[in-house]
Amino acid sequence: MKTNRHKQAGFTLVEMMTVIGILSTLLGMLLPSLWAAKEVARSALCLTNLHGMNTALGMYTSANDGHYPLAYHSERVGRVRTSYAWDFTYVKDWDTREEEVTPGLLWQGQGPSQIQQCPSFDGSANWQDDPYTGYNYNTSFLGYNEKAREPGAAPETVTVEDVGDPAGTAVFGDGEYEGGANKFMRSPFRQPPWDTFVGRSAGTQGYRHLRKTNVAWADGRAGHWAEKHNNTHPDEAARVPDDAPYGFLSQDNSLYDLK
Repeated sequence: MKTNRHKQAGFTLVEMMTVIGILSTLLGMLLPSLWAAKEVARSALCLTNLHGMNTALGMYTSANDGHYPLAYHSERVGRVRTSYAWDFTYVKDWDTREEEVTPGLLWQGQGPSQIQQCPSFDGSANWQDDPYTGYNYNTSFLGYNEKAREPGAAPETVTVEDVGDPAGTAVFGDGEYEGGANKFMRSPFRQPPWDTFVGRSAGTQGYRHLRKTNVAWADGRAGHWAEKHNNTHPDEAARVPDDAPYGFLSQDNSLYDLK
């Protein structure tokens, strides 16, 4: 009588399916944790960038009688147009079609440009040919723009002494809205005569760090901010829905203004 000396060893189909099921479940449990850990690291790097920008801001105000850098203004000499912005300066010669992008007003013409790329943002800069993007600057009350002045007058901003509550006044932050990233932070409501921007919804903050946004404050701090508001002009409210991953820091201008 013949007997099987060797019995085939291995997994049955049912056992294989069971193992795959267990592995899939474990993977499903681990992936969110791994993603969250990665985002925590990105958020920490983002805060480092904002601290660096606040340091550059301190150097700028010290060298300019306490004045904050202008959000933007432009000049034209012949066929060469220079667009000065707080983060980048863009020069274009319309005769030769040559273009040049250099560190902007905040950096006084020199500095680490890569610091202006939020590691958690991957999208359009929506401004000239900016090589890095993701952050915005309080244009409503600190930086203004070239139109917020009398015709012929030199561009001028407020000073650090004009800020009544430095700990409660946002300077830089994670810029984001429905169209990408706008580097001009806007308060929920216009406050003439300085804030001449239209399109409040384009100046919101991106809550992309585990549903929080990072903010650099006028007192030199930088940290997370969880409150998100969509209160703004009725004509723009539909562009900032409650479930959007972007919004305003406060329901009024209190975290943007000089009070």
